[in-house]
Amino acid sequence: MSESIQPIHPIQERLELVRQEMSKSNLDALIIPRADEYLGEYVPPQNERLAWISGFTGSAGTIVVLNDRAAIFVDGRYTIQVRQQVPEASFEYHHLINEPPVDWLCETLVDNAKVGVDSRMHTLAWFQATQHILSKKHIELVELVALGAQSENPIDLHWHDRPESSHRPAMLLGSEYTGATSEHKRQLVSETIREADADIALIAQLDSIAWLLNIRGSDVPRLPVLLAFATLDSSGNMIIYTDPRKLPDDFAKHVGKGVTVQNESELADSLQELGRQGSRVMADPVLANAWCQLRCQDAGATLIAATDPVLIPKAQKNAVELKGIRNCHVRDGSAVSRYLAWIEREVSAGNLYDEAQLADKLETFRRELTDIHDLSFDTISAAGANGALCHYNHMNGTPAMLEMNNLYLVDSGGQYSDGTTDVTRTVIIGEPTDEHCKMFTLVLKGHIALARAVFPQGTSGVQLDILARQFLWQEGLDYDHGTGHGVGAFLSVHEGPQRIGKSGPQQELLAGMVVSNEPGYYQEDCFGIRCENLVIVIEREDGWLAFETITFAPFDTRLVDTSIMSQAEIDWLNGYHSQVHDKLSPLLAGADLEWLERFTKPVL
Repeated sequence: MSESIQPIHPIQERLELVRQEMSKSNLDALIIPRADEYLGEYVPPQNERLAWISGFTGSAGTIVVLNDRAAIFVDGRYTIQVRQQVPEASFEYHHLINEPPVDWLCETLVDNAKVGVDSRMHTLAWFQATQHILSKKHIELVELVALGAQSENPIDLHWHDRPESSHRPAMLLGSEYTGATSEHKRQLVSETIREADADIALIAQLDSIAWLLNIRGSDVPRLPVLLAFATLDSSGNMIIYTDPRKLPDDFAKHVGKGVTVQNESELADSLQELGRQGSRVMADPVLANAWCQLRCQDAGATLIAATDPVLIPKAQKNAVELKGIRNCHVRDGSAVSRYLAWIEREVSAGNLYDEAQLADKLETFRRELTDIHDLSFDTISAAGANGALCHYNHMNGTPAMLEMNNLYLVDSGGQYSDGTTDVTRTVIIGEPTDEHCKMFTLVLKGHIALARAVFPQGTSGVQLDILARQFLWQEGLDYDHGTGHGVGAFLSVHEGPQRIGKSGPQQELLAGMVVSNEPGYYQEDCFGIRCENLVIVIEREDGWLAFETITFAPFDTRLVDTSIMSQAEIDWLNGYHSQVHDKLSPLLAGADLEWLERFTKPVL
């Protein structure tokens, strides 16, 4: 009897197609990041190239394809998921942080090897650093996509069932939400361009483009933006490169004078023209892709490395934006509270659900609110031990069931016309242990310490981070993530440059910035705890800065151990819950209101 022929795994077949293209270009290796040309946190389905070549759906990773082997590099969040999704017969598994792909290539390749990259998928800073490292090993970094070519990315050439991009039209966001016209914003940012002695700035961040033009889109999941590139000159004139069919008929009237629309396919010629004119082009080397900047430079332009000039104005919300953000957080808090009340009733009735069912239920409550467009990120619905994975996603495996007498962590948010929300609550399912209560209270104490902070102008988030960690540090414990990230106004739930963390950019916190306050604790294979509210940086009458908490949903007081809290901390918690009660009670009724009354009572 003849042996049966084993079918070729589709992933292996795709690898072979890519290797054929590599051979045509005499490449010894190809680097494929989990990114697209816009370099945003979220990647639309039609640009998930790394998922196509490997099957891996995590939010971060890099693949290196050689002629006879391939490797995938992921961080500690995805060490289990990568083995479930990516065939071991086709890929080696490596740690993205401990064994960087470029270092691995230096050890693997011989002299005079050629490494291909699609420079649209990498920042200029990465491209230049990698080029430098490889050159010391006599390895050449080769750009795949040449000027004027539609695409020479091997994946694009063979991804025949590639999803279509969104065709939904952009949304024009009115002044009742933005508080400033596009013309005003463009003039404001053009001042920064002039100060940098530049003629024009490359605006590559999708949320920067959306903010400048007072538009929102549906091109990227969880991020209300339009896929586009843009340039803004020192006079405030802007060209947006996108699909013109997505812009409403009254777009020109909405944005005012000085905005030109061109198809994205015209971007290459425009960048060349900037070079021919000898323009001084301001571009962010750590945010804008290398391809755009290299095309300008190759054609004769002078690159001026500078931070995206939109970042600070966008981060400092105006009075109208702040009013909307405050309003949407009250509505959002009512949905979160209804959800937590529902969970308690269901558990009391003996009904337990899995993480996916719970996330869907929370989304149902949010979808009932006015002015909601989407979630702001995939809900982290984590029961028991899964809560110890701080970026857990139940969609990457089999959702776990709620576990009696253990913790449930839910981190979620919404995108509303008047703002973006992000809130985490940790609740007990059944009865807590003494350890649950101790660790929750230590995290809550850190949250309160940061919420009560008063600090001088010029203070950065790095200087404040210890406030949230101090009580865990006293126990020899810590958490492996930042304490706070910036949040946009109906834009990105992870907005820069403001943040609170142990290290990183020393961006000072400015009045009007919105940032999260989210210390946590994670006990591997047991449970996770995170207490997250959003806060606004406000200026006091004496000129010092403080935080105004704008998230409204009760903390689980069943987990609070007042014996290890100071009177000031107890007073803060009681005062916060009094605010929650006053804000939410008009929006709740029946059993939900009864639940709110119980969970906002003073703890002492």
